[in-house]
Amino acid sequence: MTPERRDTLLRLLALFGVAALIVLLFIYRKELQSLQQYGYFGIFLLSIAANATIIIPLPGVAITTAMGAIFHPLGVAVAAGLGAALGELSGYLAGFSGQGIVAKTAFYEKLTAWMQTHPRLNMLAILVLAFIPNPLFDVAGFAAGTLKLPLWQFLLPCAIGKILKMMLFAYAGALSFDWLMK
Repeated sequence: MTPERRDTLLRLLALFGVAALIVLLFIYRKELQSLQQYGYFGIFLLSIAANATIIIPLPGVAITTAMGAIFHPLGVAVAAGLGAALGELSGYLAGFSGQGIVAKTAFYEKLTAWMQTHPRLNMLAILVLAFIPNPLFDVAGFAAGTLKLPLWQFLLPCAIGKILKMMLFAYAGALSFDWLMK
């Protein structure tokens, strides 16, 4: 098998895997709610599911906030942040597959061009975009995958940014609960 043919096959498998994951998450979205009973591991799994969806959003930050009021906020932040980072691999793999899943929006074009001209700042850009609560992070994943950024250079800053973001929401949930109970 030629390297080009192997790359094409890997890209098609990645695209099929992302599409299948989205369909499964949509079909079983109600069952995902029951994972909360499994503590930090359930939060981790819920966070993967919430962030693996590219088209259909799941309320991952809301779950993190609520769980921060029940469990220790730091543990919630780490479990949710690591799960979120792994879930974001769906966007990375979609970009890696080279298929036109994401519309070539102005933001995507600008981000991809910026990442190509500033490769030393790619990890910082991913960390900042992962930290900011916004729906545009999928575009960063697409761009990183399209540019064939090494997986660790995407996953590490993504995990750090997501953990920091989830820490804010988990502690907000804990503090809100404490405030309501007074």
